[in-house]
Amino acid sequence: MNGSLSDILVVAIDQAVAAPYCTSRLADAGARVIKVERPGGDFARHYDTVAGGLSAYFVWLNRGKESIVLDVKRPDDAALLRRMLAKADVFVQNLIPGAAARLGFGGDELRATNPGLVACDISGYGEDGPYAEMKSYDLLIQAETGLASITGRPEGPGRVGVSVVDVAAGMYAYMGILEALLERARTGRGKTIKVSLFDAMADWMTVPLLYQEHTGKAPPRVGLAHPSVQPYGLYDCADGQIVISVQNDREWERFCRRVLGRDALVDDPRFNHMPGRVANLPALNAIIAPIFAALPRETLAAKLRAADIAYGALNTVADLAKHPQLRRVAQPTERGELALVASPIRRGPTPARYKPIPALDEHGAALRAEFAAPAGGGAGNR
Repeated sequence: MNGSLSDILVVAIDQAVAAPYCTSRLADAGARVIKVERPGGDFARHYDTVAGGLSAYFVWLNRGKESIVLDVKRPDDAALLRRMLAKADVFVQNLIPGAAARLGFGGDELRATNPGLVACDISGYGEDGPYAEMKSYDLLIQAETGLASITGRPEGPGRVGVSVVDVAAGMYAYMGILEALLERARTGRGKTIKVSLFDAMADWMTVPLLYQEHTGKAPPRVGLAHPSVQPYGLYDCADGQIVISVQNDREWERFCRRVLGRDALVDDPRFNHMPGRVANLPALNAIIAPIFAALPRETLAAKLRAADIAYGALNTVADLAKHPQLRRVAQPTERGELALVASPIRRGPTPARYKPIPALDEHGAALRAEFAAPAGGGAGNR
């Protein structure tokens, strides 16, 4: 795949979700990504076997990479990795904090021989502070940052159903690496950036945190509703359900006049501004519910569409699989082709075809030959 990063070599000691998410998106942009796996492989290879016998997580996060198995505690393998890194533009790792440096692969040390190297360290809580040594996984960070406490229904907290913490950290790592590469283009110097799962999700929790600190209480768990926007959420109609979102007072006026047919509600002091609609939600829903319940879904959808009010369906994952807006790409794997979701970044009129998912150590022999020690010894420089 050609792309804006087609001249960039990435070496990654990445496993699980956050770091592989970052490096797979670098690969999507055209970078050459060498995935260094421990003996036995990235443990995400074994999370499940649902994708034609392969792990759904691994298929999603490792397209377009080359795989080599190295035991970096062995001198020969460590020397091979060091030769790779002497030629690399980017090094991404998510070993436990401090492990890469203890093994001799800290960013500052590596730039002694490769000054342009951009190193990215991804960890759970960062490399300092009282939690630095704690193990961290997506669920734990959802709990620690308070995300789980505002997710779910009033009866109890819930986990967001996808690995949102890992994805957030992977996105920030991707952004940080691109920023560092742009800076290197001006200065010629690389740098080390550090991203933690906790910091990534704490950033996403800014609005609930401000809510807590300025009102004395956290946003309530409201299921499919919204603590600050109303009407917003799932409503019954005559033959099904519909999800709506009225975002501002202009939409509220259109909603009252053209959907509910209740002009008097526009200026009702209980509902004529957003905080009032939130505070008086039970009374508001008592008005909306019977009107919606009397209308077939298609009739209601037509009224909402004509009034330019946002609406949608509460779909299942099976519904997503056949959604008319879903874009898919054929993904080659060692077990045959899989249909993956196309990249959200549209780089042309048609989705680019993804490169294959690597089998464990599939490229090991070729990479050992490519990065073999020179006849006279030494690691070599860029």
